[in-house]
Amino acid sequence: MKRLIMCEGPNELTLINILLENDALVFSEDDLLGLTAYHARQIKTNAQVRLALNLYDGNDVTVMRVGDKQTDRLLIPADFKDKIYEVEKYCTLPELEMLLLISEDLVKEYEKVKSTVRPKVFAKEHIRCNRRRYDNSSRFYRDYYGNECRKLINAIREYKRIRGSHEKDELYLADILK
Repeated sequence: MKRLIMCEGPNELTLINILLENDALVFSEDDLLGLTAYHARQIKTNAQVRLALNLYDGNDVTVMRVGDKQTDRLLIPADFKDKIYEVEKYCTLPELEMLLLISEDLVKEYEKVKSTVRPKVFAKEHIRCNRRRYDNSSRFYRDYYGNECRKLINAIREYKRIRGSHEKDELYLADILK
């Protein structure tokens, strides 16, 4: 079986790569189609994903979609239908910034204003790394968690604990941690 990880945005991709680099997932890069995760929302619009699927001879690909917006349906082109075994959704709703708020122990403070302030705005106002204000960039996530994967793992597990539940077909990143 091969896994095709399709991340909604570059920040999700950065976090997945940090987890892969630190051997924190229940699978390794060797288990990935093309030996990498991809920044892609749909198969038909991503040349790298299409190439990786074309090069793979098997019919046991599990597509893992990572992102906070899981409402758009994955359209599987006809020429790949026989290769895709299943599709799993890993939801980071409401936003990835919640992981930063958990890591900074700011969740209780955020709860007081969450009806009027999005996590992204709250993070920009309250989180810094190396004297740099949070700026919603992959570089920030890399600087923040890159050398502290344990902090990321703890935040992912805590997120699942405090979040409650997603839709019935949505999983958590915590579900693929070792």
